[in-house]
Amino acid sequence: MAASGTAAADKRRVILDAAMRVFARQGFHTCRVSDIADEAGVAYGLVYHYFSSKDQILDTLFLERWNVMLAAIAEADRSQRSPRDKLAAIAGFIVESYRHEPELMKVIVVEVTRAANTFGRTHLAKIREAYAQIAGIVERAQAEGIFRTEISPEFGALAFYGSIEQVLTRWIFDRDAVDDDELEGAKRMIVETICRGLERDSSAAPLGVASTASSNDASMSD
Repeated sequence: MAASGTAAADKRRVILDAAMRVFARQGFHTCRVSDIADEAGVAYGLVYHYFSSKDQILDTLFLERWNVMLAAIAEADRSQRSPRDKLAAIAGFIVESYRHEPELMKVIVVEVTRAANTFGRTHLAKIREAYAQIAGIVERAQAEGIFRTEISPEFGALAFYGSIEQVLTRWIFDRDAVDDDELEGAKRMIVETICRGLERDSSAAPLGVASTASSNDASMSD
C-alpha cells in the first residue's frame, strides 16, 4: 500500500508540473484539461481522478508555493538579523524562486496575485498574510527606532512586495533571459530602494516638514 501511495503521489506531481508548464505557455484561461493530460503523458480521465477541475490545479500550485513563501518570511522574521537583512532574505527567497522555477512564478504572478478575477479574490486573504508578516517586520523596526514612523507598516509592506512583483513581471514578459548579474542586482536594489525610504536618518526632517535650514533660507529671501 505504501508503494501504491507513493505512485499516486508521483502521478499527482507529474500532473501538477505539467499543468504549470501549460499554464505558463498557454495561459490558464485558454488551455484545456486535455492539454494538461497530453503534457503529462496521462489519460484525460486520470487528471480528474486527482483534481476536480482545472481551477483546483491552479489553486494547488498557488497554495503550495505561497505557503512555502510564508514559511520563509516567518523564518527570516524569527532570526536575529537586522530589519534590513530580514527584508533582504525575503527578497532573496522570491528572486531565487524565480531563478529556479520561472514558469511557476509566472503562473502565480500572472494568474493569481496580479489577476483581478476569481482567483485573485479567492486567495486575497492568503495573499494578505504575506503583507501582514512583512508589515510586522516594519512595525517592530519602527518600535526599535530603526525605521521611520511617518510611513505606515502596511504601506511599507505593500511597497516592498510590490517592488519585487513589478520586477518579476518585467522579467516574465521580457523576451530576453535574465542572467545571474541581473538577478543578484535586483535583490540588492530592491532592498536598497525600499530601506532607504524606511530607515531613520537623524539628519533628515520628517516627511512633509521642511528642514530648519530650508525654512530660514526661505525667510531670508522674502
